[in-house]
Order: sequence, then C-alpha cells, then structure tokens
Amino acid sequence: MPLPDLATYTPHRTVTNAAFDGVPVPGLRAEFFHRTEGLRVASVCRYSLGGRDLLLTWGWADEQHGRWWAARDPSGFWHPAVAGRPVVRLLPGGLAVRSPAGTWLSARGPAPASAR
Repeated sequence: MPLPDLATYTPHRTVTNAAFDGVPVPGLRAEFFHRTEGLRVASVCRYSLGGRDLLLTWGWADEQHGRWWAARDPSGFWHPAVAGRPVVRLLPGGLAVRSPAGTWLSARGPAPASAR
C-alpha cells in the first residue's frame, strides 16, 4: 500500500493540541485532508509534533478509524504502510509510535512555558 499523496487531497481542517485516542497531547497537530472517490470520501490525517511529521493515518471519512497508517522516523524515512491502527504510547510532552519493525519512534512538543 503506497502512502497517500496529499497533493491530491483538499485540506479539510487542522486541530492544534489534538487528542490521540481521546487524550489531549499538547503541541500535537492533526491535519485532515479529504477527497471524493465515487460515493465515498477518502480521508488522511497527518500528525506532527514539534514541527516534525510523525504519523499518517488514512481510510474513509465514514469509518471511525483509518484503515492504514505509516510512521516516520527522525531521519525522515517513512516506514511502509500497515493495515489497522498504530500502537501509540503517550509520553510526558509527546508521544511515540511503534514502527512495523517494533522500534519506538518518539516526538516531543515544545517545552511548557514553566519549564523554559
């Protein structure tokens, strides 16, 4: 499964300090993109934290969760797409995604004002 080409989608909405699995993550940016395919709407969400893309999820807008996902490591390499839902671990100030190879790819947001 190839990664979706976001140039073929229309930006739909952006959420800052987005929630992941219902838990708000400070600094997490979720950008949603849509495109019509026949009678359905294809949807992609790009998650980034601290200015770094971390995760893509995609599928159909009428489904609760994406059908596929791919994680990006700190070097900029996108791991191959995987069916299902990613395994994500919430961290203080960030989150980590388990790659298909089993390694944890983490990202952190900006430090809170009280910690600067």
